[in-house]
Amino acid sequence: MRRLLPLLLSSAVFFSGPGLALAQTTETSAPAPDTAQQQDQPALLVADRIFITPDRKLVAEGNVEAFQGDVKLSAQRVVFDRESGELTLEGPIRIDQGGRSTVLADSAQLDDGIQNGLLTGARLVFDQQVQIASVQATRAAGRYTQFSKVSATSCHVCADGRPPLWQIRARKVTHDQLERQLYFEGAQFRILDVPVFYFPTLRLPDPTLDRATGFLVPSIRTTSQLGTGVKTPYFFKLGDHRDLTLTPYLSSKTTTLGYRYRQAFKNGRIQFEGAYTRDDVQQEQDRGYFFANGWFNLPNDFRLTFDVQTASDDSYLADYGLPDYDRLRSEIALERIKRDTAFRTSFIHYKTLRDSEEQDEIPSQVFDLFYQKRYFPASAVGGEVRLGFVTHTHTRTSDEDIIGRDVARATFDAQWLRSWTFASGLRADAELGASVDTFDIRNDSAYPDQITRSTPRAALTLRFPMTRREASGATQFLEPIAQFGWTHVSDTDVPDDESTFQEFDQGNLLSLSRFPAEDRREDGTTAVVGVNWARYAPGGWRALATVGQVFRSTADPNFTATSGLQGTSSDLLLAGQIKTNNGLTLAARGLMDGDFSFTKAELRGTWANEGTQLGGSYIWQQPDPAENLDMETSEIRLTARQRLDENWRANALARYDLAESEPLRLGFGVTYENECVQVNMSVSRRYTSTSSIEPSTEFGFTVALTGYAVEGGGKKYKRKCS
Repeated sequence: MRRLLPLLLSSAVFFSGPGLALAQTTETSAPAPDTAQQQDQPALLVADRIFITPDRKLVAEGNVEAFQGDVKLSAQRVVFDRESGELTLEGPIRIDQGGRSTVLADSAQLDDGIQNGLLTGARLVFDQQVQIASVQATRAAGRYTQFSKVSATSCHVCADGRPPLWQIRARKVTHDQLERQLYFEGAQFRILDVPVFYFPTLRLPDPTLDRATGFLVPSIRTTSQLGTGVKTPYFFKLGDHRDLTLTPYLSSKTTTLGYRYRQAFKNGRIQFEGAYTRDDVQQEQDRGYFFANGWFNLPNDFRLTFDVQTASDDSYLADYGLPDYDRLRSEIALERIKRDTAFRTSFIHYKTLRDSEEQDEIPSQVFDLFYQKRYFPASAVGGEVRLGFVTHTHTRTSDEDIIGRDVARATFDAQWLRSWTFASGLRADAELGASVDTFDIRNDSAYPDQITRSTPRAALTLRFPMTRREASGATQFLEPIAQFGWTHVSDTDVPDDESTFQEFDQGNLLSLSRFPAEDRREDGTTAVVGVNWARYAPGGWRALATVGQVFRSTADPNFTATSGLQGTSSDLLLAGQIKTNNGLTLAARGLMDGDFSFTKAELRGTWANEGTQLGGSYIWQQPDPAENLDMETSEIRLTARQRLDENWRANALARYDLAESEPLRLGFGVTYENECVQVNMSVSRRYTSTSSIEPSTEFGFTVALTGYAVEGGGKKYKRKCS
């Protein structure tokens, strides 16, 4: 009995080896650690009858089951001949390995080392889906299993004899347990049992292998500019921690080779991707793009990140369906964020793709350094002290006066913060601070070369939070807010390169300066009034709202008209959010002037249930020449996804310019998916045009055999047999 149990369980591990081979490497043939661990665990044999025959054969019969770890073997009868070392199993035989793989057979004969043997009516099932059925299987050298007269598929196989949606028929298949590869001989790829392709030899990774060299899912792309082309990516596994994918893209109007290289390190990872192109869009020119990104964790909690973006010309990304950027941003940064200190430095390069901008006239090279330290004084002073140091430099490639202005800025900032909560529930927050800014200005005769200014500031904020419990179980929260602030800027005559656009929202309602950067600071006495309200109901329903307004002693001419902050009283800030328990979420924000007209508004919403997802957004902004908006902005964007039935899904995208009464982008796609195939078809139209980009229409088509080489997302529905 002690010898039979390891043999029975070794056979279970043996034929379910692909699942255990995840712990092996291709450089060694030693047993997988999981296998050894399985054999060391307690074993259990259960049968209706167990006896020893007169010729010293051990027999277990009647609902025989053997367990060890997550391995389970079941058979109708098991006979072990101690003299010859032969193990005979009579079926139906089933060997389960933790749900990862299953061996089914009618009968089996194995030697005492479980290295060689024969199974009849064998079928190997991976992940309860991919199955290899054969007339018989032969085990050889403890590593290879050969299947004869094979049918392989990940589709649901009906018991009535109807053919699966697709299958691979082969004369012989050899499974290499160590390399986790399947070698087909005389293979036919069939759709509904109709031969479509013939392969004299074919190699595929078994479904338990996550990464293997070979072709990936091809796709067909048709555009009005490039014609119809085929993309056939090929994946190279260069090791356990790096890989390379080459993607030839061929059509009548383009020859493109795309590439992607990835590598993971112990303390980081990198990724490079790009393409080299020769096409008819820009004849006799080399075109392409290159993107790179990565990060590394360095000693002393430092982190290095980089992100590189470059393209050969302004229209390449749009022509080839890549991310539609209007500026390319490349950055390398070093940072360390801890509880009481924050440090970050970065170098950024911008490449404009806009027709309205000249590359040598924009700040294309930017250097930033930020450092802040927190201190907590003794109880006599209390509160928190923050000391900060910021440097910023931006340069243009042009040396022309004014147009080619370069600016360097250094800022030292100190502030003290303290809060009190009184017995009545009133909360008071105090802030005292000062900053010193030094500017170095070049290539601009309108400003001196050196400017130094100081900005002391102070603020007192009062809050009175209140809550109320409703009979329904809902909770309401109401918080009136008032703030009194003062700042004094010693010199306001400095160039404005960083704070050309301003936003007034909930995030900076209580800020003493609502400019996005330190080159501009608010000056004078201000008062802020506002209120926060929220209601939380059982079942997930909730509503939030914020109303606020800023008053100042003198108007600040540096704020743009649509910022909502011009004049001595700002526009009224209105913001809110609603979330219901049936999947609906709405968020809105707007600025209302004294005539009760919106100067800027934004609405976003989503709704989703089990089969439907809807999303949309609407933005509106009045004209503002200071922000290069000569006409009003009014745009709506809608997205939708709908499950039509168990196998069909549809999605749509629309962007429409209401101000110009013309579409910007339209797209539609359908997807068919079951347990073994996924088909995607899509069409999209881009209507926008510039001097370098023309409107285009794109068609896409891909077919993937899921459940084997590709994992499909979401819920799976099997094809019905009736």
